[in-house]
Amino acid sequence: MNSQQPLGFMLLAVLSAVLMATIGVFARYTALPAEHITFYRLVIGAACMLVFMLISGKAKQVRHKPSKRTVINGIMLAGFMVFYVQAISYINMANAVMLIYLAPLTTAAFAHFVYKERLNSANCVLIILALIGFGLMLPSSLNSQNQQQALGYFYATLAMLSYSGFMLINRKPSLSTPYQSTLVQLSVGAVCLLPFVLQVPIMPSVVQWGWLVAIGILPGFLAILFAVKALRALPAISFGTLAYFEPVAVVIFAWSLFGESLNVIQLIGASMIILAGITQGIVMQKLQQNKLIKSEQNTPV
Repeated sequence: MNSQQPLGFMLLAVLSAVLMATIGVFARYTALPAEHITFYRLVIGAACMLVFMLISGKAKQVRHKPSKRTVINGIMLAGFMVFYVQAISYINMANAVMLIYLAPLTTAAFAHFVYKERLNSANCVLIILALIGFGLMLPSSLNSQNQQQALGYFYATLAMLSYSGFMLINRKPSLSTPYQSTLVQLSVGAVCLLPFVLQVPIMPSVVQWGWLVAIGILPGFLAILFAVKALRALPAISFGTLAYFEPVAVVIFAWSLFGESLNVIQLIGASMIILAGITQGIVMQKLQQNKLIKSEQNTPV
C-alpha cells in the first residue's frame, strides 16, 4: 500500500464525520417531527445501500439471514437517531452532540461489567475528566423556567445510551459483511419507526422532500459508506480520532448557520470531552496491543 492510500482513507473518515454532522442542520431546516425525519433518513439510506450493493457486484450479499444481534443494533440505531433529532429541538446542537460523544467512555464503563474488560486507573481518570467537561457545558441552572432544556438533555442522554448500546453490541465480531450489517440495521430501524409515522401521517412539502432526500443520501448513506471503507484500511484508533471531527463540525455549523455559540467555560468542557475521548481510544489501542504481544509470547513454538 502506497503512502497516498492511507491519506485517501483518512479523508474518507473525515468526510464521514462531517457528513454525520449535517443531520442536525438538515433536521432544523426540514421542520418535521423527529420520528419522521429519522424514518426517511433510514429508508432512503437503506435504499441507497441496496442500490450500491446491486451495482457493485454484491447482490449475493443482499439475501442472507441476519443475526439477532444485527437486528437489535438496528433498533439501537433508530433510537440513537430519533433521540438526537428530538434533543436538538430543545437544546443547542453542540451541547447535544457533546453529550452523545460521552458514549465511547460510557461503553468502556459498561464493558467493565458486561464483558469483564477491567478499567485501569487511566480509564477512570478519563471518564471523570469527560464528566467534568460535560458538567461545564451544562447551563448554570435547570429549573422550572427552562424545563425545555432539561427535556433536551434527557433526550440527548437517551441518544447517548442508545449509541453506547450500539457500540457495545458491535464489539463482538460478526459473520455478516459491513454492507450486510448496514443494510439490515438501516432497514430494521425504519421498520421500528414506521408505526409512529403512520400514527401521525404527514405529507412533506416539495421543499421538505428535498431536505429529506439530502438527509437520506448524505448522513444516511454516504457517511456510513465512507466510514465502512475507512474502517477497512485504518486502525481503530485512527478512525476513532478522526471521528471527533463530527462534534467540531457541529459546533461550526451551529455557530455559522444558527448563531448558537458556546461560552469560554463550555468550550473548555467540550475540549475536555474530546480530549478524553481521543485519549481513551489511544489507551484502549495500547491495551489491545499489549494483550496481543503477551498472547504471542505465551504461544508455544
